Amino acid sequence: MIKPLSDRVLILPNPAEEVTAGGLIIPDTAKEKPLAGKIMAAGPGTKDVTMEVKVGDQVLYGKYSGTEISHEGVTYIIMKQSEILAVVE
Repeated sequence: MIKPLSDRVLILPNPAEEVTAGGLIIPDTAKEKPLAGKIMAAGPGTKDVTMEVKVGDQVLYGKYSGTEISHEGVTYIIMKQSEILAVVE
């Protein structure tokens, strides 16, 4: 598993929608990047930044936030905690 450092988190993005409300199938090339996901791992924070999120939290993030990485065939996003917009409760 990947262990983030400092104030970074590892997020597993929610799957992109494959079918519209009207029943049309969306091809892979036209799918929107998901803007929500689940935190799979979190760093310990820094002396200036206390971690406010924890493993298992569902979060929302900006469209261009973070960096996509692949590990063992799974695509994750790693980003700083400050790039997270909200926690979904």
